[in-house]
Amino acid sequence: MAHPVLPLSLDRSSDLPLVLQVANQTRELVHTGSLRPGDRLPSIRALAADVGIARAVVEHAYDQLIAEGWLTARRGAGTYVAQVGRLAVLTGARGSPTTATVNAGTGGSDPSGSNKAGSDPVRLDTGSPWMDPRHDAGWRRAWREVSAAHIPRGYPDPAGLPELRAELAAYVSRTRGVSCTAEEVIVTGGTTHGFGLLLDVLTRGPIAIEDPGYRAAAAVTEQAGRAVIDVPLDSDGLDVRALRSNRADIRAVYVTPAHQHPLGITMSAGRRIALLAEATRRGAMVVEDDYDSEFRYDVAPMPALAALDRDRVIYLGSASKSVHPGLRIGWLIGPVDLVVAMSARRATRHDYPPWPLQRAFLSMLREGHLDKLVRSARRVYAGRSHVVAHALSPYGKIISRPAGMYLTVALPGRLVEAVRTESWRAGFDVPSLAEYSRTCGMTGLVIGFGGLTDEELSRALDVMTTALARLSG
Repeated sequence: MAHPVLPLSLDRSSDLPLVLQVANQTRELVHTGSLRPGDRLPSIRALAADVGIARAVVEHAYDQLIAEGWLTARRGAGTYVAQVGRLAVLTGARGSPTTATVNAGTGGSDPSGSNKAGSDPVRLDTGSPWMDPRHDAGWRRAWREVSAAHIPRGYPDPAGLPELRAELAAYVSRTRGVSCTAEEVIVTGGTTHGFGLLLDVLTRGPIAIEDPGYRAAAAVTEQAGRAVIDVPLDSDGLDVRALRSNRADIRAVYVTPAHQHPLGITMSAGRRIALLAEATRRGAMVVEDDYDSEFRYDVAPMPALAALDRDRVIYLGSASKSVHPGLRIGWLIGPVDLVVAMSARRATRHDYPPWPLQRAFLSMLREGHLDKLVRSARRVYAGRSHVVAHALSPYGKIISRPAGMYLTVALPGRLVEAVRTESWRAGFDVPSLAEYSRTCGMTGLVIGFGGLTDEELSRALDVMTTALARLSG
């Protein structure tokens, strides 16, 4: 079977690695329909010869696209375009979705009562990042710059500092494939704050959220006076068929496609296209919480869902997982009319983004401090993820993909409660998967390993594995 010649144009002077150039351009050929489902791609040897690059570059690019679900490999038969559906049905006039819709961590619990660490056990939560002390100098430089800066007059721009918005637009374009302008960016106090701002200006109606999922998003939805529609998941991500069968007038769907919270799975390429098609059919928005996408260890991070449809997808980002959760700074990217509406609403209630925090974060972006933090943490998380998986895989099914700062293991409910009780008594608070579920009934443990020392993680695993070994016979 003949394979197509891929029309790739590589720029060796670009800062973008050749692997990502090959992956991005091949992915775009699938997006546009130039490559159709079932088409066979050139072999690694043939494509490397066609474009004059090393075979390893092509191999890594193909591995990336296979991991994302755009391609499939058939043993002994080659590499083919996966059945991901058609993107053409998703695109429409820019701004049309918002014209119709614009209107003028889970806390820990005590499972047993007492613990030898007193009232403040070490919580293995999913939101506390590892802080590399080698990069403290970058943090201090950022705040020295704030102290030396000219203090502006009056209140800040409710959308955020223009220079920070421009820097964020460049950052998400470079790291997440989301091409946008500064005018499409609004600086927030984190993902839940940004989500709340969005709910203020969307047409009234229920919001669909993954179950199990990010319970803070459900809480924000309910506090805004909206109903939550729980949507189940499978191995490809949010179950679009279940969403399609729901007759409620859903106005938005809140998803974590890069690293589903808390199961840790990645939404497949086909499921992404199906979700966007369903949102288009309903005239609803898709809210993408991209909370820790930069921490993928096996391949490069999958491009954001917003890269597929800039009109339909609202993108939420945060510095909580990369810099510090206490910084309370994030960003929302969406159509200009939404950003203007949210900014106006913020101004009326004096909800301004703090100027010192914005200036400090701007310095971190410009000086590459954020990139350094991400690279260091990614290496640490990759090692810790392997340790946790090795320790717990004999006792339960590891659900999570190799990414992020936590790992989820499915276990029977009786084992979950027993392990949590033993861990609490030893001074560790281990989250239960049930804490993230409203209706699905899944049981297991969610092991956060970002905010711990190596010694703390080792002790916690010893306690858990000892309990599991005894209870499972």
